[in-house]
Amino acid sequence: MSMTVLSTKILTASQKAILTNANIKAEEYDAINIEYLTPNIDPDFKNIIFTSQNTVKAFLKIMGPQNVKKNSYSAFCVGEKTKSVLEKNGINVMEMTNYGAELAEILVNKHSNETFLFLCGDKRRDEIPSYLTKHKVAFKEQTVYQNTPNHLTFDTDFDGILFFSPSGIESFIARNNLKKSVAFCIGTTTASEAEKHTKNIIIAQKPTIESVLERVIDTLKIKSN
Repeated sequence: MSMTVLSTKILTASQKAILTNANIKAEEYDAINIEYLTPNIDPDFKNIIFTSQNTVKAFLKIMGPQNVKKNSYSAFCVGEKTKSVLEKNGINVMEMTNYGAELAEILVNKHSNETFLFLCGDKRRDEIPSYLTKHKVAFKEQTVYQNTPNHLTFDTDFDGILFFSPSGIESFIARNNLKKSVAFCIGTTTASEAEKHTKNIIIAQKPTIESVLERVIDTLKIKSN
């Protein structure tokens, strides 16, 4: 029996193939549209906190690859994919964690004498800035992209819905409900938002899209047998 899922983020061809090869049909859309902003990046900061690939893309757009290489920045980031994009662009990654709260603790425990530029979206979470403020670590915050919900209505009863951020869940729920769908969540923060709408939640073992897809396949294989 073929299963159908909805991804609230457009998947790459290779990611979609993972589902297709497991006989799972996937519909997809971007529940959140990203608009990159172009503020001036304060040149006094060399230690930069990146919480997502979007912050890296915005930073590269603003600075230009040549300036980035010239300035020898040190990056402190959330997520393996974020780290990978930074390193591909010649930016030295000093620390990487899977969650913002973990990164905030490392900054306080190991780098409290440094000053940081915290790049974020307009819907940023509070873990990092509140923890740094509480422990008197100097930082400046700059918003480099905006999240806009993309509200679509779906009539299909999906076996699973793939969520990658709390704002993605909010955007989907504005026009739909989860019914009997399994909510596959990229991490605990996203799962906390899903808990407001369903108990039927499965969290990826690692906060990556590929890990979400693995959980989808493992779960839906059992359901289809």
